[in-house]
Amino acid sequence: MKNLKKSLLAKHFSHIYIEREIISHPITKIILDKFPNSVIVEIDNYKEVFSRPRQNYKLQEISKKLILAKKKGEFLYPGPPLCHDFGYNHFYYTSLIFNCIFSCDYCFLKGMYSSANIVIFVNIEDYFKEIDSVLKRHPLYLSVSYDTDIMALEKIVPFFSMFIEYTTSRKDLTIEIRTKTADYEVLQSLRPSENIILAWTLSPQEIIEKFEHKTPSLSARLETIKKAIENGWKVRLCFDPILFTKNWKEIYLKFLDQVFKQIEPFKITDISIGVFRIPKDYLKRMKKVFVNEITLFPYEEENGIFTYPDELKKEIMEFFLSKLIQFIPESKIFTI
Repeated sequence: MKNLKKSLLAKHFSHIYIEREIISHPITKIILDKFPNSVIVEIDNYKEVFSRPRQNYKLQEISKKLILAKKKGEFLYPGPPLCHDFGYNHFYYTSLIFNCIFSCDYCFLKGMYSSANIVIFVNIEDYFKEIDSVLKRHPLYLSVSYDTDIMALEKIVPFFSMFIEYTTSRKDLTIEIRTKTADYEVLQSLRPSENIILAWTLSPQEIIEKFEHKTPSLSARLETIKKAIENGWKVRLCFDPILFTKNWKEIYLKFLDQVFKQIEPFKITDISIGVFRIPKDYLKRMKKVFVNEITLFPYEEENGIFTYPDELKKEIMEFFLSKLIQFIPESKIFTI
């Protein structure tokens, strides 16, 4: 891989576990060619490694291992109520990869999985078959990057470009690809499409430094977004989650000014905003491993979801929205 030794990925993937059933799969070969020095371990089922008990999540984060598997069972899932549906009637998501190369303190994946290792389901052709089957019944709005960041992993496995190519020829399919990457190189050879939305999660630089470990800076993300827009891509901005922290009003006010000094608001497709929220069970698991400002906050529970107390949540949302509408029409803003 170009510049692999200099990249964030260089210290990871010393070992690659592969289900025997997919050793000869073309995607497996693509991935293995990127890591000629990795130790290859054959397994029967990815859960032998990924779901085994008593794993050390923190230690795994330092040097993630890669697990290649074949997805079986369901390929598409109804969009969760904690996520924006952007007005689409048929909102689904899919998971080709479990876990992310980044390490954000607030990420629900830290509570969803007991392992920090990354699972890649190589049989993308079966995902496409299932999507085609659904499209025969109704249009589909599909998020393909909820449980990972496929753009950030494109130089490992080309799922991002494969989805772009696949989606462009299917007029009733709209896909959202959410990311924090600042690597514009993965977009350079691809053609924009009307039914593809690139959704960048943005946070103030103070929040990035404090909570979004190993992610690109705000200025780097904004520069990539600017290039994407200039080259015809539809871009969504995701100010989500908005986090309560010391001096949060000043931090987010400065943040919005910085964003819209670099990005012309009228060129944005839409914007989503929301405060931190997480299923109760996920937060419970996170607390066992991570003790930080995110996990220790006294959240309130409603219907199995932890989030800020109602009064604080209302204050955050009203403040942020009142400032945001100075830059962009409220009709383009989706809240949750």
